[in-house]
Amino acid sequence: MNATAPFDPKERFAVYTQLMRIDKPIGTLLLLWPTWWGLWMAAGGWPGWPLFFIFTAGTFLMRSAGCVVNDYADRGFDGAVERTKHRPFARGVVTKKEALLLAGVLTLVSLLLILPLNALTLYLSLPAAFLAGSYPFTKRFFPIPQAYLGIAFAFGIPMAFAAVQNTVPGVAWLMLAASAFWTVAYDTCYAMVDKPDDLKIGIKTSAITFGDYDVTAVMACQAVFLALMGVVGRIVGLAWPFYVGLVVAAAIVLSQYPAVASRDRARCFKVFLDNNRAGFAIFAGLALSYLLA
Repeated sequence: MNATAPFDPKERFAVYTQLMRIDKPIGTLLLLWPTWWGLWMAAGGWPGWPLFFIFTAGTFLMRSAGCVVNDYADRGFDGAVERTKHRPFARGVVTKKEALLLAGVLTLVSLLLILPLNALTLYLSLPAAFLAGSYPFTKRFFPIPQAYLGIAFAFGIPMAFAAVQNTVPGVAWLMLAASAFWTVAYDTCYAMVDKPDDLKIGIKTSAITFGDYDVTAVMACQAVFLALMGVVGRIVGLAWPFYVGLVVAAAIVLSQYPAVASRDRARCFKVFLDNNRAGFAIFAGLALSYLLA
């Protein structure tokens, strides 16, 4: 960024919103579904407006902060990747200081949101924030950073149970595990889009680690995810709409197989986006299960 250029609020706002991925809400949606699953299950239905607002706004803010940290961490690589070469750091229109301040403000606001909640929820927010902030750096050394991301994306589940029940039962951790497998599945599809570029620059991803077994790994993770969610439903005693939602989600996943198997970059990216429908199907079944009980 040119330090001598006059400050333009509209231009800075546009840069910051791009850093936060406000123009690409799919990440927020994929993060919201597990959080809402946890909220509804913990509350046995509608959790009430205060909790709904706190967790929904907090999810948006933490996802935005994570995106800013991700761009900061990848600032030396994004220019070499086709999909990311137009991001703010790659274009040289944002400074490191700006990005870190923005990430700090977003994280602080999200933590302020949960101050009215109980102590257990506040304690759990600390590892949640650590996971979100440290994930981008795992791509340097961890063979499957998508698994780390999966835990980070699912941490709203135990936090939801803590906020509603002031405890985190075993079923919450089981749902976290299920959601983590789901994240590995859809984010591996995402990584398949960047695989040629990532191989050149040396970043580690599940698509690279799985190698020729990437398609098998994606479908296997989806199968484990759906199976574990079925077990969660049995433990909690959910009604038939939940299982209808699972069947719909399974049908969506199966319909994705030809695109995943093609390994075509554009089709794999569409599969990544399509997982939003699977998350919604499960949520709709879960909500209806409690509504019709």
